[in-house]
Amino acid sequence: MNGMNEDRHLPPETAAATTAAGSGKGVSTARNSVSSGPNGAMISVRDLRKKIDKEEILRGVDLDVAVGETLVIIGRSGGGKSVLLKNLIGLMRPERGEIWIAGQNIIGMSERQLGSVRQKVGILFQSGALFDSMTVEDNIAFPLIEAGMRSPNAIRARVNEVLEVVELEGENAKMPESLSGGMRKRVGLARAIIRRPSCVLYDEPTSGLDPVVSDNINRLIRRLQHRFGMTSIVVTHDMKSAIQVGDHIAYLHEGRIYFYGTPDELTRCRDPIIQDFLQGRSESTAR
Repeated sequence: MNGMNEDRHLPPETAAATTAAGSGKGVSTARNSVSSGPNGAMISVRDLRKKIDKEEILRGVDLDVAVGETLVIIGRSGGGKSVLLKNLIGLMRPERGEIWIAGQNIIGMSERQLGSVRQKVGILFQSGALFDSMTVEDNIAFPLIEAGMRSPNAIRARVNEVLEVVELEGENAKMPESLSGGMRKRVGLARAIIRRPSCVLYDEPTSGLDPVVSDNINRLIRRLQHRFGMTSIVVTHDMKSAIQVGDHIAYLHEGRIYFYGTPDELTRCRDPIIQDFLQGRSESTAR
């Protein structure tokens, strides 16, 4: 493998994307066996509150994500969706509340304790958080190297396996600068699942992509859910994507979960606040 002497003082999002990667059991078609928290959920959030400077961004979020389901979180820009994701993996610390992941409350955990929890969670940030000086293969292999795997043949076999999953077979030697936006997202996702996490978090996975590529990413999210039984949380502004991939959809409004239901229940909801969002209208226009 090449390029593994990369500076390890990583930006928080890149570090999280490369280290929160899984249980180390490899990629297979067997479904995950995971512990669950309150109500049998893979992820549970209780009364989560978070301030940035003096502004209260999250004002008492309550949420459950069942094992093996895909939850989509929607809401207006600046409403706290990405902040919620970062709290879920300890990149931000809330002022109050509980976050249960696979039966463990992460609030108050040390960085070392969080490391073991983050192994259960893969992350795909908007940019993909790729190392520009590394090839596709080296980017995807990075979590395996960090975890202590040393056999080049074993690493390459694992990389090729996830490249097949994300439909990028044979692209091992390419550099990030030569990849399209959709390919960068898929390489980032391959790295996120290389160690077979129980859960994957997606922050705007179709942002900046054309409709055809967006549809490809949405189908990939569903394929991972069905093939590996992965639990997923998807933050998006793309309502077509939300309806396509979500088992349930949560609308984050003014720091709380204002709506929770199936995609069909969301589209049939007559609440004016929901309709303002779905139709892309400002509140002042609807009144």
